[in-house]
Amino acid sequence: MFKKLIAGALLTCTMGMLTMTMDAEAGKIQDIQAAGVLKVGSTGDYAPMSLKDPATGEYVGLDVDIANEIGAMLGVKVEYVPTTWKTLLADTESKKFDMAICGITRRANRTFTTSLSNGYMDSWKTILCRKADAKKFKTEADIDKANVKVMCNEGGTNHAYAKKLKNAQVIVNKTNADIPARIAKGEADVMITEVPEAAKYCKLMPELAAPLMNVPFADTKFNFGIMMPQGDQDFLNFINFAIDDLNVKGKMDTIKAKHLQ
Repeated sequence: MFKKLIAGALLTCTMGMLTMTMDAEAGKIQDIQAAGVLKVGSTGDYAPMSLKDPATGEYVGLDVDIANEIGAMLGVKVEYVPTTWKTLLADTESKKFDMAICGITRRANRTFTTSLSNGYMDSWKTILCRKADAKKFKTEADIDKANVKVMCNEGGTNHAYAKKLKNAQVIVNKTNADIPARIAKGEADVMITEVPEAAKYCKLMPELAAPLMNVPFADTKFNFGIMMPQGDQDFLNFINFAIDDLNVKGKMDTIKAKHLQ
């Protein structure tokens, strides 16, 4: 009888440890599916990647379509969580959302405290200016002159690029989305941006131009990637699989064609 009690206790203990182990191994994917929601961080200020409509609160763009595809793969709905370029790293590290996608440049320093997916699109830095001033900017060096007012959004890689300018007058704007209009009004001469955004606003605002769009700025070529909190390799593997799957099935090309026309 005593032996049976001991055996029963050992079995109960073993089962309890197994349950604890299984609970400990439940990761981000299981948590997301259990909640039925994929929380996606987005600045919502970067057309054509991710832009929030202030009137409706709806997010639209290339990255929004990618996030929706990932949500569909997981079988959950997508919920967007506002962030800013200045707070993007901190918000990711603090797990304010499951992943962030909004035209995020893959940079080595960002991998120190977050996880970054494989790249899904290449780009580089360029400028947006008034069409009437386009002839003034024939090379990247023409930007960094004392009589040139350069505007960029606060935080992020555009701000990092602007900080390296030695002669130009740099104006830092809190939000990215309203800079093209400020350039059109003459409040600054050029906006530091990237090719997708420059091309988008040249079509939206005929008074603007991107004269250096086909000339990659020095040391600014990069991939866009998806950013996540560190600590769950399975989730990172899944996101990389999702990117590959969208590419293999041609869905990524369809999404790009829709937003990069």
